[in-house]
Amino acid sequence: MKVKAAVFYEEGAPFQLEALDLEDPHPGEVLVQMKAAGVCHSDWHLMTGATKHPLPVVPGHEGAGVVVGTGEGVTRIKLGDHVALNWAPNCGNCFYCLRDRPSLCETYVDPIWAGTMMDGTTRLSKAGQPIFHFSALACFADYVVVPEECCVPLAKDIPLEIAALIGCAVTTGVGAVLNTAKVQAGSSVMVYGAGGVGLSIIMGAKLAGAGRIIAVDTNETKGDIAQQFGATDILLAGPDTVQSIKHLTDGRGADYVFEAVGLTAVQEECLAAVRPGGTVVYVGMSPMGSNTNLPGAIIARQEKTITGSYYGSANTARDFPQYAEFYRQGQLDLDGLVSKRYALDQINEAYAEMLGGKIARGLIVF
Repeated sequence: MKVKAAVFYEEGAPFQLEALDLEDPHPGEVLVQMKAAGVCHSDWHLMTGATKHPLPVVPGHEGAGVVVGTGEGVTRIKLGDHVALNWAPNCGNCFYCLRDRPSLCETYVDPIWAGTMMDGTTRLSKAGQPIFHFSALACFADYVVVPEECCVPLAKDIPLEIAALIGCAVTTGVGAVLNTAKVQAGSSVMVYGAGGVGLSIIMGAKLAGAGRIIAVDTNETKGDIAQQFGATDILLAGPDTVQSIKHLTDGRGADYVFEAVGLTAVQEECLAAVRPGGTVVYVGMSPMGSNTNLPGAIIARQEKTITGSYYGSANTARDFPQYAEFYRQGQLDLDGLVSKRYALDQINEAYAEMLGGKIARGLIVF
């Protein structure tokens, strides 16, 4: 079938809207009619070259839609299901899955980074030439073929726009708080970066009962947005940021510091912002090949813990429905997270406005 898709061909070039050929789903695969896809920095990292990936590729990894076709052997997903798409599929049987770390599943890593389906081939093509899939999803198209493992059914009363957000930003941010750091009630939390993931961290900290939630961003507008989602204090990033954080936390530093930017300089500053005995969580994606300089003597003497959080340490089969339930109960303001909606042919405008820092989360709506 023919699909309309946003294709990325080379670093620094804008998306190209094109008609591509999409094969029917192979065994174990599902055809999804897309309804919403998030505008996320992780796709922009392809544009800058911070993330290396085979090209040309259809980006898009935060999405949701309706199942309209299934391949042979698909048993868990059925026609008509509303699904949030999981960009880190897990097998359930490998070393990590058996230890409840499915976000680290080793079974599908190679094909995902090769830009293919699980069998090593693509379903997208143009004039007979393969077009690669980002994160096995390629959400910036009106129809997608994805592995069954990437589909998490959600109740049909959950809007598909919200389901799309749960597919990446919400799970990454809320999961970093609840699963990775296990933030304790009454504690102080600091968040560097108030984009879609940072705001989700703030919502997660509020849900966990944090007493003080400090948001730091370079954009004043983002500070105003962060307050709407539960931040108690707003700081404009600058040379006095750490001093200001200590002033707000009785001179010690925050109990938990989350980095949702992906810049090594910010990651290094996090160590100074967290109190002795506290925890730093790296959530943002740094450029491939970059290095963060951390002083081992301070880490040891002050017993500071530094950990990564990949996809919110999520078990998506468990967490997607749970976050949907939090939304249903009014505990996560996911409606407020959507700042602006765009048609697919406005995708370059959507990324320009994301980089301008004036929106919480933009959505491509099909």
